[in-house]
Amino acid sequence: MAVSSIQIGIIGGTGLDDPDILEGRTEKYVDTPYGKPSDALILGKIKNVDCVLLARHGRHHTIMPTNINFRANIWALKEEGCSHLLVTTACGSLREEIQPGDIVMIDQFIDRTTKRHNTLYDGSNPCLLGVCHIPMAEPFCTKTREVLLEVAKKLGIKCHSKGTMITIEGPRFSSRAESVMFRNWGADVINMTTVPEVVLAKEAGLGYASIAMATDYDCWKEHEEAVSVDKVLKTLKENANKATSLLLTAIPQVGSMDWTETRHNMKNTVQFSVMLPKH
Repeated sequence: MAVSSIQIGIIGGTGLDDPDILEGRTEKYVDTPYGKPSDALILGKIKNVDCVLLARHGRHHTIMPTNINFRANIWALKEEGCSHLLVTTACGSLREEIQPGDIVMIDQFIDRTTKRHNTLYDGSNPCLLGVCHIPMAEPFCTKTREVLLEVAKKLGIKCHSKGTMITIEGPRFSSRAESVMFRNWGADVINMTTVPEVVLAKEAGLGYASIAMATDYDCWKEHEEAVSVDKVLKTLKENANKATSLLLTAIPQVGSMDWTETRHNMKNTVQFSVMLPKH
């Protein structure tokens, strides 16, 4: 597959959406069948690979997690021609060994959201008919995750090779009882945005991988300061360069690889899941 057919979408989370990583930037405001995305699409390049950056919460962080138009974000990036989504997210650690500042390449999720549109196939888009029962045993793109892990190792960035993300509705943080329960459920990290983003990306046939940065220990850990906005932002400011380095190094590698078989398999998964109405 030619490099030119690969375009990387980057969804930047809290404190991790710096547009300066792109060369030759232009802005593009778009609309979708699901409404407007969080902000303008910022088009540019990273070492000759076409990229599109979108700030998940808006560039001024004005959109709370529940109100993010996840469907519009995914649709806009798909329509712009993206084949992959590399996203960043801040998260709380539910494990002693995942320390603030560590990167986690999550491979599973638990959904605790309650108010979000979690499918593109709800009848509101005339381009998508039927119901999509998308398989979700492997939510994240294994091949893309492997690239990110390899790059993290090469750069000497402390990175956990897998982890289960539990996504809560927010915008409040967990109670201590909830935090302890999530640990007992097997969750390793916690945030407010992975779901439904990863689900919608899979429906759209995009290779989705998430760079999750631990900023705190949530509130389960005794004798540790409970999570707060100030604590999250402080850790992000001190460690954002790790996510930036990962993206700047991994994206040229992703752009140079052959993704024909991977993309074919993703497309077939979605087609198999759609049950068209009988005429």
